[in-house]
Amino acid sequence: MSKYAAFNNETALNYIKSLGMFFSADAELTCYEFGDGNLNLVFRILDTDNNSVILKQALPYARCVGESWPLTLDRARIEAQVLQKHGEVCSVHTAKVLHHDSDKAATVIEDLGAMNILRGELIAGRTFENLGLHVAQYLATTSFYYSDFYLNPQDKKAQIQNFTNPELCAITEDLFFDDPYRECERNNYPIALAEQVNQLRKNTALLCTVARLKTKFFSSPQTLLHGDVHTGSIFVNAEQTKLIDPEFGFFGPIGFDLGSFIGNLLLNYCAQNGRIKEPPKRRDLHSYLLNTISTCLQQFEQSWLTLAQQHTRDLALQAPGYLELFLQEVLQDTMGYCGTELIRRTIGLAHVADIAEIADESQRLLAQKQALQLGEQLLLNAKSCRSTDDFYQLIISFVH
Repeated sequence: MSKYAAFNNETALNYIKSLGMFFSADAELTCYEFGDGNLNLVFRILDTDNNSVILKQALPYARCVGESWPLTLDRARIEAQVLQKHGEVCSVHTAKVLHHDSDKAATVIEDLGAMNILRGELIAGRTFENLGLHVAQYLATTSFYYSDFYLNPQDKKAQIQNFTNPELCAITEDLFFDDPYRECERNNYPIALAEQVNQLRKNTALLCTVARLKTKFFSSPQTLLHGDVHTGSIFVNAEQTKLIDPEFGFFGPIGFDLGSFIGNLLLNYCAQNGRIKEPPKRRDLHSYLLNTISTCLQQFEQSWLTLAQQHTRDLALQAPGYLELFLQEVLQDTMGYCGTELIRRTIGLAHVADIAEIADESQRLLAQKQALQLGEQLLLNAKSCRSTDDFYQLIISFVH
């Protein structure tokens, strides 16, 4: 077994050379580290013709905190295998794994450098016509083919065991469902939000909804999730959309990924009030974000219906009317998880640059207040949602 050691530019380059499968033997290669560096090491290795690959290596701790926050190296295996599984059913929207080495917690992935990370593009006000459709296709396809509607029970149970991810799930459980709703040293918000935060923490109806969502996250292995679908884990250009970084992947509730994605679009919506000065331009971007949410919700539901109607294998799940009831519950979960994403990104540990980097302090505070209020209302109204249109209209009522 090869001994684990963290790569640097030189050893990463030598590792890629040693594999002998990506470049010619006499290729002149260069290597440099890049990326946000929150959890992992990420290197780009390229030759003089600009052929390139990405090498990602897990560290045995959270890089953004240090060795005081240890993390399992097995997350690298889970990430690679989620990408492989999702790629089997939705290759067009999944980053391709070229090689994985569990001993070194290292994965070689196709280089998406010709595309851009969605978060930065949205912050800059750039739009992508097919974003909602593409994400809906990815989430509907991957969630259907790894659900009880398609997998046989024995296969699904084996896959649930293979993708058990307790350490990273614990991070999600803390950051989404615990920390924001009580005093916690990891929380981070301005004193001007304190009254709003305190009122939120006293709202027993909201706390019960959060408890229900956490229980479902604990105990509803509905499908193989990406586990961390935010605008920083999506690459885009005018023609393509690809998902990366599913190291939080596990079998969980279908609505979690969809809710996380929509929550990030709404965070950008709130942020643009403090970013775009010209009202017409701001209205155009707001309309784009809302239309993208509407498209994503409708296409997700329609794609799931079509897949389930054509490919459901389990006889009991083919009962007339059950599919519609199932998707209604998924939608309610989506709405709730969307609310928890808005709240935790506003007052918890991991903020988004969309809001956090608004230069004007007063405008930043207004965006934070709006995100917090919207998250609260989505949580409180989740169970009253009966259709994608109900969800969309509720969003409209609170952002306008």
